Amino acid sequence: MHGYQIMSELTARTDGAWQPSPGSIYPTLNQLEDEGLVESEPRGGKKVYVLTDEGRSAVESSEDAPPWEHLKVDGGLASLREVGMQVISAVMQVGRAGSEIQVQRAKDVLEEARRQIYEILAERDEE
Repeated sequence: MHGYQIMSELTARTDGAWQPSPGSIYPTLNQLEDEGLVESEPRGGKKVYVLTDEGRSAVESSEDAPPWEHLKVDGGLASLREVGMQVISAVMQVGRAGSEIQVQRAKDVLEEARRQIYEILAERDEE
């Protein structure tokens, strides 16, 4: 895979919890290449990375779970993230197109929502 494909794959395998940037992927790939665990080859105008025999052996002998297994989110966190992104979108709309009064009202709503969310954590579960 080339770097962008690797970033997309990691994002998909963690249900969006880990969205690596080029600034983290490419230095890591360079380090893995220096260590002889991957090698790169030009393909279709892109630099494609492939595990070497040594890299494949290191993966197969590792007892650690793949890092994306630790980052998978459950349905609760994923659904909260989705709703949070929708709220951010609405806030940006108000920030761009709203009057001063509308912006202040939106800030008040957000401050109250933040307070109420922290109150949820302070409550005892009733389950």
